[in-house]
Amino acid sequence: MERTELTPATQAELVRLVDENAQGPKRPLWPVGGRTALRYGGGAEPHRPGITISTAELTRVLDYPARDMTITVEAGITVAALQETLAKEGQRLPIDIPQPQRATLGGALATNTSGPGRFGSGTFRDYVIGISAVDSTGRRFSAGGRVVKNVAGYDLCKLLVGSLGTLGIITQVTLKVRPTPEARRIVWAVFPELRSIAPVLDRLVTSETRPAAMEVFNSKAARHIVREARLSLPAEQPVLAVAFEGTVREAEWQAAALQGELHPFQPVAAETLTDEPAAELWLAMTEYQSASDDPLTFQASLLPSHTIEFCDAASAQGVAVQSHAGNGVVVGHLPDRCATVESAALALRPLRELAERHGGHLTILNCDEAWLGRLSTFGPRRGDRDMMDRVRRQLDPLGLLSPGRFQ
Repeated sequence: MERTELTPATQAELVRLVDENAQGPKRPLWPVGGRTALRYGGGAEPHRPGITISTAELTRVLDYPARDMTITVEAGITVAALQETLAKEGQRLPIDIPQPQRATLGGALATNTSGPGRFGSGTFRDYVIGISAVDSTGRRFSAGGRVVKNVAGYDLCKLLVGSLGTLGIITQVTLKVRPTPEARRIVWAVFPELRSIAPVLDRLVTSETRPAAMEVFNSKAARHIVREARLSLPAEQPVLAVAFEGTVREAEWQAAALQGELHPFQPVAAETLTDEPAAELWLAMTEYQSASDDPLTFQASLLPSHTIEFCDAASAQGVAVQSHAGNGVVVGHLPDRCATVESAALALRPLRELAERHGGHLTILNCDEAWLGRLSTFGPRRGDRDMMDRVRRQLDPLGLLSPGRFQ
């Protein structure tokens, strides 16, 4: 069976197409947006049979009462176009999405993508106040703002975030937004080894400052980020990058205060980036987590207190490591020597075991297409999977939406 691609021009047309499929051939449905994360969660690769439903034409801004600091848009709008609209009113959605010119809002929601700013600003679940989607039978359902029809019993705004297109095809979203900060400052602090950063992270818990981001990089990742940002920064050893946002006065005071707090920990170097250099570094940090030129990219989630231990173990295997350290999230890129599925599996096994030993988990974000069926994307089946399956059967009774994801 071949893959057919459909690109509805309106939400009503999307409903009609899905309904016709449900009443007729009942082919699998694969929602796609900007196609920046097709392999995440078991993959939605085009060789798999079914119907691709593209939201590329669903790009309208439906309502933007700027004074209320909310906006309602269709899910196919790109993140860049959304941010450009908000910027005209001095506002933003404070979530960092790689490849914003391609990534759609619906796709970013479905993968629950976030970046360095998640420590200070949160994730999509903190900003989605209304959502509409279409299930596999062609039924349109909504929750929260601009409600047409609610489905009782489920917090759909939170359920659909991170659902990878398995619960519904997201068509429309209402978001809370925030004012754009006047300034950003980033303190780039270099340390002799990763374990030297652990006590600094402990100190930041009681710091007088309020970081917008706390990122840790091993030297391999730091060199890449500095190169991409085209900055002259020391990057031959592990780095802690701490960002501050607010007025110029607030951001500068906090950066200076952190520099003072760092002195007892004797960093090899510590400098503060302002204005354009800070913007370029932030962009490079955001984009690095989705770098696709490595054999495999994974994300581990564990308690923040174990982040440095995990980064150290990954570094010992040649992995380039970026950590949203305040949130316990680590993104790793396997080295080129892991060029076969067997070598990749061998490298992942101890890291997955370490994450699970500390109550966390490891997920494959991207890898060679041929590896998808041979590597476990999510690892051993967790206790919450039974509940996930029950919810999925309720919202996708025909079992047509993105089959194979979360397997």
